[in-house]
Amino acid sequence: MRAPLGIVEGFFGRSYSWAERALMADALGPRGFSHWTYAPKADRFLRRDWRLPHPAPEAEALAAFGVYARSRGLAFSLGLSPLGLNEGYDATARAALRVRIDQLIDLGIDALSLLFDDMKGDFPDLAATQVHIAHDVSNWLGGRPLTLCPSYYSDDPVLDRVFGARPEGYLEALGQGLDPAVGLYWTGEKVCSPGYPAKHLMQVAETLRRLPTLWDNYPVNDGPRMYRHLHLRPFAGRDSCDGAAVARHEINPMTQAHLGLIPLLTLLDEGGSDAARVEAAASSLFGEDLGRLIAEDLPLLHDLGLDMADDEEARLRLRYGVLDHPAAREIIDWLDGKTAISLDEVQTQ
Repeated sequence: MRAPLGIVEGFFGRSYSWAERALMADALGPRGFSHWTYAPKADRFLRRDWRLPHPAPEAEALAAFGVYARSRGLAFSLGLSPLGLNEGYDATARAALRVRIDQLIDLGIDALSLLFDDMKGDFPDLAATQVHIAHDVSNWLGGRPLTLCPSYYSDDPVLDRVFGARPEGYLEALGQGLDPAVGLYWTGEKVCSPGYPAKHLMQVAETLRRLPTLWDNYPVNDGPRMYRHLHLRPFAGRDSCDGAAVARHEINPMTQAHLGLIPLLTLLDEGGSDAARVEAAASSLFGEDLGRLIAEDLPLLHDLGLDMADDEEARLRLRYGVLDHPAAREIIDWLDGKTAISLDEVQTQ
């Protein structure tokens, strides 16, 4: 039994336009995806300035997309990153959070994600604080589902190096203290995991005392290194990610909305060679001619990326520059550096 599939729009850098989100909803909802979590790091009203309401035009656009997503079969969720609450959750902070949750409910959300990822976490009472916050939020949501992203959402030691050493027994305490109805995100053995072994998923479920909700960081290509590649190859190492092992499988997609649909569709295919699967997915989205070209150039676009030879880059520019198609324009924009993401963007969003 396949786990429910969803999108978690949680990357750094440029956000999608509303038209791009609608395009993706059109492609994914009818094909069986069931969930969209809106949580771009660039939306400061869900992160750096989370205490402030979205300005009216942005709030209206969010609400409208929620309606549209539901029309395409996608439940609509928002991801709130309450920066600073790890360090103190007093009456003033609680009141501010309650106001903000009510504002998000007014946007018509079907669910909420409470995201403590990518923020300082080396506090001895971290788990207890987050359990307290999560239970408050769950009570305020009026029965809407809540999923929490832990501060340490992977076994990857890079999190400890960047955000401080994880408190001893943090995940065990979180799993024990948190209401079983609250979901917990997990990215795997790594922040960007190449696969999810069945044994690992079983161990995580035991630690968290619930099936994890996968936050799958493929094919996302944000950050100073990953933006240099278009992650178009099919998913691999996900055979164990079924409904018996995970509560939901949410994918953090590529910055390129059109091209990013290609690997997403490979989650639904019957297998085969990488080139054949990419060609089939791209052809179903963009037509056979462009689908064939993208499959032929897979080693350049995905593997070598912007480290390709100058003559190969020139060939791609000639090949895609003459095509009047948004997917082809995404390739040219990528070659032009228009989707580059700096370390400063990652650190300040």
